[in-house]
Amino acid sequence: MLLDTASLYFRAYFGVPDTVRAPDGTPVNAVRGLLDFIARLVQDHRPDTLVACMDADWRPAWRVELIPTYKAHRVAEESTEGPDVEETPDTLSPQVPVIEAVLDALGIARAGAAGYEADDVIGTLATAADGPVDIVTGDRDLYQLVDDARGVRVLYPLKGVGTLQHTDEDLLREKYGVDGPGYAELALLRGDPSDGLPGVPGVGEKTAAKLLATYGDVAGIVAAAEDPRSKVTPAQRRRLLEARPYLAVAPKVVRVATDVELPPFDPALPRAPRHPEALAALSERWNLGGSLERLLAVLRG
Repeated sequence: MLLDTASLYFRAYFGVPDTVRAPDGTPVNAVRGLLDFIARLVQDHRPDTLVACMDADWRPAWRVELIPTYKAHRVAEESTEGPDVEETPDTLSPQVPVIEAVLDALGIARAGAAGYEADDVIGTLATAADGPVDIVTGDRDLYQLVDDARGVRVLYPLKGVGTLQHTDEDLLREKYGVDGPGYAELALLRGDPSDGLPGVPGVGEKTAAKLLATYGDVAGIVAAAEDPRSKVTPAQRRRLLEARPYLAVAPKVVRVATDVELPPFDPALPRAPRHPEALAALSERWNLGGSLERLLAVLRG
C-alpha cells in the first residue's frame, strides 16, 4: 500500500475540526486525522507493506522549466536555494513535521527524493513492485498507474477513507474512455487548472477521449493534425497545431517518473512502535490520544 501522504493529510486537515488541539493550543487535526486514516486503511485492507510517500519537492524545477505555469498559482514564496514554498493553511504547515516524527517513531516507512514529488515516488515503487499494489490518493493524476495485469489500482477516497472508489481499468474506460497510461494523455489534452496545465483550448474531456480513441496517443493526434488528409475538424486542427509547443513538453510533465533513486527503507508494516519512548513523548506533547491508540491496536492485531 502506497500513501499519497500530502493528499491524505490535506483531507484530514479539512475533515477534522481545528478544535482538536495539543495542550498548548496548537491544532493537531491533520496529525490525528491522518493517524485515523492509516488505522482504517490497515484495518480494512491488511497490507503487508505500507509506505508513506512524501513530497520532497512539490514543484520540481525540471517540470517548471518545461511548463512555467506548473502549480505557479500555489506558490506562497519563491526560493532561490531550494523548493518553492507551497501556499498552505497557516495551521497545517506546523503539523507536517509532527506527522513525520510520529510516522518515524511508529516505524512506518517514509520515502521521498530531492527534486521529485510524492507522485514520482509512488510511480517508482508501483512500477518496481512484484505483487499487487494499492495506491491511496485523492489525486486523479495517479490513475495513469492503474494496471490490471500487474494488480495496480487506485483507492480514491469518496468519504474519508471508509468509502473508497476502487479504480481499475474497467472503471477508467467506463468513466473516461481510456486505460491507465491513456489517462495521463487525456489529462494533458484536457488541462488541469489545479496544476497550472493549460491543456488544448476547446478540447475537453470527451473530445480528448475521442481523439485518443481515434489516433492512439498525443503523438498520433499531432501527426493527424499535421496531415491535411486526416479527418480532424478544421477547428480542432488549428487548436492542436497552435498547441504543438505545449504538447511537445506536456507528456514529460504530466507522466509520473518511474525511475527515482530512493534511499533504503523497510516497507514492512510494524507490529509495535520502533521507538516507543519517543512515540510516548510525542503523544503527550501533541495530545494524540485515541487516534494513536487506535492505530497501535490495529498494528498489533
